[in-house]
Amino acid sequence: MNPTGQLSHASLEQAAQWYVRLQEATGSQEQQRWQAWVAQNPEHLAAWQYVERVSQRFAPLLEQPHNASRALRSSRRQTLKTLLVLCAGSTLAWGTWRNTALPRLVGGWSADYATRSGETRDALLADGSHVWLNALSALDVRFDAAQRLLHLRFGEVLIDTAKDAHRPFLVDTDHGRMQALGTRFSVLQGDDHTQLNVFEGRVQVTTISQQGRIIEAGQQVSFGRDGLHPTAPAAPGREAWSRGVLLADNLPLGQLVAELNRYRPGHLGCDPAVAQLPVMGSFPLLDSDHALHLLQAALPIRVDRPMPWWVTVGPR
Repeated sequence: MNPTGQLSHASLEQAAQWYVRLQEATGSQEQQRWQAWVAQNPEHLAAWQYVERVSQRFAPLLEQPHNASRALRSSRRQTLKTLLVLCAGSTLAWGTWRNTALPRLVGGWSADYATRSGETRDALLADGSHVWLNALSALDVRFDAAQRLLHLRFGEVLIDTAKDAHRPFLVDTDHGRMQALGTRFSVLQGDDHTQLNVFEGRVQVTTISQQGRIIEAGQQVSFGRDGLHPTAPAAPGREAWSRGVLLADNLPLGQLVAELNRYRPGHLGCDPAVAQLPVMGSFPLLDSDHALHLLQAALPIRVDRPMPWWVTVGPR
C-alpha cells in the first residue's frame, strides 16, 4: 500500500521542510509564506496533509518544552482553518487520500486477519493450510463445504496449502482469481496489478477479463484488469520476508526503500535521482535503521532525518 498516492517526492520533501520551519517560527510572516506555498498547487495541500497525518502519530514528541513546539501548537487552529478553506477548492487533496489509503485502512479493521506497519503475522487455518501475512495487509477467510476461499483485500500473503481432494483452494484479489494446485505461493496486491510467485506446485490464474494461465513452480506473473503479463522467474524475496529478510538481486533502490517503508513508523522516501541504483544483498526487515546504514555504506547515497519520523534517501 502506498499511502502517498501520486504525490511527488519533491512536494513531500517541501512539505516536510515547511513542517520543520513552522516548528521554529515565532511570528506570522513564516505562516503567511507557508500558506502561499500551500495555495500554489493542490498537490502541496495533499503533501502537507500527509505530513500532518504522519506527525500526529508521534504527537508526544511535540510536547517537549520547546519554543518551536509551542509555536506550532499555538498556530494549530489557524492552520486548521487554512486547510479547511483550501480543501474546499481542492479535489486532488481529498481524492488522493480517499481513493488510496483511506478505504484500505478502514477495510483492514473488519478483516479476519490484518497487520499494521512493521508487523507480520502467521496463522494455521482450519484445513491445516499455513498463511503468513506481510506488513500492511488484510485477508478474509471463507471456508465452506464446497471451497476454501481467501480474499486478499490488500498487501501480501504467503500460502502453504493443505491437501483437500474435495474443496479447491482459491485466492481472490481485485484483479482475478488464483486456484492452488497443491502448492506454496505468494500473492502481492498492488494498486493496479497482482503479482503471483509460485515456489512449489502450480497455480491456475484467471483474470477479471477471463484470461487464464497455469503458473509453474519457479515462475511468477503479474496481472491486472487488462489481462496477464509475461511470466518470469519467481522472486525469492517474495518468500524471504516471512523470515524477516529483504533479499535484493539487482533490485532498484526505490523499490527496496518502498519495501522497507512498510516496516517502520513514519515516512521513508527515496529521491528519484537515486531510485534506479541497483542493490544486491540481504537486509533485516525488522531493523530498518540498520538496513539503511548498510545501504548508505555500500551506495553513493545519504540518509537524511529532518524529523525523527521523516527519513529520506537521496544522493550523497
